[in-house]
Amino acid sequence: MQKKLVKSRTDRKICGVCGGIAEYINLDPTVVRILWIIFAFCGVGILAYIACAFVMPD
Repeated sequence: MQKKLVKSRTDRKICGVCGGIAEYINLDPTVVRILWIIFAFCGVGILAYIACAFVMPD
C-alpha cells in the first residue's frame, strides 16, 4: 500500500500540514514543527506552509 501525503485530521495546530508530514515520514510532529520554524526564520517557511495548506488534500 502506498502512503499519501495528506493533512492530519487528528494532530492539528493550524492546518494540519506539519502533522501530515510527520505521519508520512514517521516522525514526531513536534520535530517537524521545530524544523518548520527554523525554515520560517530563513524566509521560506511561511510561504511554503501557506502553499502546502492549499495544495495538500485533507
